[in-house]
Amino acid sequence: MTTHASPADPTTVAARVAQLPHLSMDSLWALWDEYFEERPKHHHRTWLESRLAYKIQERALGGLKPATRRKLEEIGETGILPRQLRRDANRLLPGTVLTRMYDDVEHRVLVRGPFDFDYCGQRFKSLSAVARHITGTHWSGPVFFGLKSGDKKKEPA
Repeated sequence: MTTHASPADPTTVAARVAQLPHLSMDSLWALWDEYFEERPKHHHRTWLESRLAYKIQERALGGLKPATRRKLEEIGETGILPRQLRRDANRLLPGTVLTRMYDDVEHRVLVRGPFDFDYCGQRFKSLSAVARHITGTHWSGPVFFGLKSGDKKKEPA
């Protein structure tokens, strides 16, 4: 449900959200009853605060666009992420170490962040650059390190 309220003062909204961790549980429940029709079965404070924070912002600033809500509901029902979100989900987290045996040598690459890889103390902007450094020839870095198949026909869309 998209609510288009009159322009809210962002300072007031932020102040209300910032106040949530400092409220007593009785005050949190009173606020909950103001925003929701029924109480949850559990009483996890952090979860309650996060839901209340969203509702406070939603009421003041508006909710999700109908198209966004439909897309999220579809993902929830099918469990299938859209192509762009699948690509985003495949990103490597900083701290990940990739290992590959090549020419009887174990090669280890530390993922430092997006476009930032460490191999033997050297920084590289891509896994393909690391693979090229190791092999001396052009390689797809994700294929070289076994993150995806080199056969395009076997790759999911």
